[in-house]
Amino acid sequence: MKKFVMAGLAGTLAGIVATTQIAGPLVAQEAKANTSVYQQLDLFGDIFERIRAQYVEEVEANELIEAAIDGMLTSLDPHSSYLSPEDAEQMRVQTRGEFGGLGIEVTQEEGFVKVVSPIDDTPADEAGIEAGDFITHVDGESVLGLTLDKAVELMRGPVGSEIVITIVREGEAEPFDVTIIRDTIKLTAVRARTEGTSVVLRVTTFNDQTYPNLKEGLEKQVEEAGGIDKVNGVVLDLRNNPGGLLTQAIKVSDAFLDEGEIVSTRGRNPEDGERFNATDGDLIQGKPIVVLINGGSASASEIVAGALQDHRRAIVVGTKSFGKGSVQTVMPLRGDGAMRLTTARYYTPSGRSIQALGVSPDIVVEQPRRRAEAEEDEAKSPRTRSEADLRGRLNNDSLSEDEARQIEEDRAKAEATAELREQDYQLAYAIDILKGLSAFGTKD
Repeated sequence: MKKFVMAGLAGTLAGIVATTQIAGPLVAQEAKANTSVYQQLDLFGDIFERIRAQYVEEVEANELIEAAIDGMLTSLDPHSSYLSPEDAEQMRVQTRGEFGGLGIEVTQEEGFVKVVSPIDDTPADEAGIEAGDFITHVDGESVLGLTLDKAVELMRGPVGSEIVITIVREGEAEPFDVTIIRDTIKLTAVRARTEGTSVVLRVTTFNDQTYPNLKEGLEKQVEEAGGIDKVNGVVLDLRNNPGGLLTQAIKVSDAFLDEGEIVSTRGRNPEDGERFNATDGDLIQGKPIVVLINGGSASASEIVAGALQDHRRAIVVGTKSFGKGSVQTVMPLRGDGAMRLTTARYYTPSGRSIQALGVSPDIVVEQPRRRAEAEEDEAKSPRTRSEADLRGRLNNDSLSEDEARQIEEDRAKAEATAELREQDYQLAYAIDILKGLSAFGTKD
């Protein structure tokens, strides 16, 4: 026993000596690195004092420091930034679902402000702003070179005031101006309706109200339809949804999954990673789902689409999503400000990161641009005559009144879908998929 202990002690002592011998250069290197950092901080202090003393105009010290902090954060990636006390409060208000502004979610690309997506039924949406548009000027002032927060600040203003933004759009030869009247933006997180026998859940954002709105809206539509057996499936419309709260994305995914991973996050340190799993219970009892996405679907929207796609719980239709696969943590700072810092990447259940790649739909369906009224009139073909229009035709005596009525109802539904196809081709396509799955009795 004594020999064992002594051997252990000898090994420990040898380890200490070896560690000491190796650590010497490492400590020296760390001390040198720290000295370099302190020198850089001294340099920052020197520049700060020279600006305060010698700049052509007097500047506020706190504004200089905030600008320096914001510059440090925005140099990391487009989604990290400093939030002044006013910005931090505005973000908290937005999360609750009501705020003042234009109604667009934006990011920054190549120095310009890029529209991730317009929000449904907001001034920007009604003015025709589209996902992928670049904003180059605000009221004639260029946003090139401004931080994203500064550019957004230019777009803010009193409710009812007018703003002119200059747009560069793919497919348009020249930039053009759009005039928008600022308004109070009230976000309805989920709008539910029924098209034929399909429930359509339009999810516009992921805020505190998203999952409660979705559950309540879905249950109401199912009840009005006469029960889940009368519903052939659900269209989960995530188009132009810029994302929001990770917790809500997990809840919405869990609403349609019984088990398995929903999403995982991996940070700088492996031990900081997290996995979020589904719990038992599917709100629509295994009925088919079609998820609609496009280039304006980002962040939390991509988590939901990726989770349902990987579990083969839904067919994803539309165009490639935005590709924001990072997680931001908002950290309160002294003085009521906050720091929004990218702390992790998220991964779908199959282990794929969608960062800069996006979620690829199972079926690619482009949304045709709306044609001018004159073109639509030309495209309308004259009504063709059928046997039923002929004078003296024979009647169909093989159908009962109920059967004939059912045929007319089915025809009316088909015509309604055709009309929807003119208004929203992608949505009509999704509903057709659910009809096809229902007709063949396909179950998940």
